Amino acid sequence: MGNAIELRQVTKKFGKQIAVNELDLVVPEGSIYGFIGPNGSGKTTTLRMILRIYKPDSGEVVVLGNSQGKTADDRLGYLPEERGLYKRMKVRDVLTYYARLKGFYDCRPELEYWLTRLEADSWANKKVDALSKGMAQKIQFIAAVVAKPRLVILDEPFSGLDPINLESLKDAVFSLRKKGTTIVFSTHDMEMAEKMCDTIFMIFKGRKVLDGTLDSIQSKYPADRVRVSFAEDANMPNVAGIDLDYTNGRFHEFQMEDPNQSQRILEQLASQRTVTHFEIMKPSLHDIFVRIAKPESEAMT
Repeated sequence: MGNAIELRQVTKKFGKQIAVNELDLVVPEGSIYGFIGPNGSGKTTTLRMILRIYKPDSGEVVVLGNSQGKTADDRLGYLPEERGLYKRMKVRDVLTYYARLKGFYDCRPELEYWLTRLEADSWANKKVDALSKGMAQKIQFIAAVVAKPRLVILDEPFSGLDPINLESLKDAVFSLRKKGTTIVFSTHDMEMAEKMCDTIFMIFKGRKVLDGTLDSIQSKYPADRVRVSFAEDANMPNVAGIDLDYTNGRFHEFQMEDPNQSQRILEQLASQRTVTHFEIMKPSLHDIFVRIAKPESEAMT
């Protein structure tokens, strides 16, 4: 399989502000590719260049084999963070309209498949403005995928969903990937990115700072986090060389200043408490994100 998206030395400026700076990026076909980054990092600008809403000032953006193309490419589906459905239309009518905008006129079987799959068929003849937030999110997702796009861009697709609707949409995304669809998944939810994405890309201050599988990204950072618990739910004693983050139920989590001191820290804890659990953990994507972005945010305060 080839690549669904290729960005080559792409730069985009707004006045004197450089939003994206000499960015190289490759998104393989058939993958779930996570886009992460703090607000103002250049993530949205990058997505809009892929969508042809913006043109780069320099470099090349290749989408599904083409470096030139229209904004509304029929092979591409998009779920924007700012949702937008025609509220006075009935659900089935608005979905049919979106499918036909993409040139997919014989859309009824696909439309009914997705309505049934997402348990939205009973709402098909109701107006959009009667939908709950979770149901409206499902309908917006169907609008993005009903025309069988080869590439789908999902911007914060699970924002505000309850656990049941979240699982339903998550399973739908995996089913698209199984059919060979490429999914670009933009999110601030690091835990969801860990669970869903084959590859994760992070942009910060307009530049790529992470790009790879979760394992490859974690391997670049020390395993310096510890989860510990004590008999009878004892509190955390004072131990040099650790920075206690929080206590979650009976577990305490902290970061070691020096990962090579794990044995010494365990011995000190065991001399003061009965240790029932001591686990050295790889840094989570959340931890890595904070390590990259937090120094900058602190400098601005």
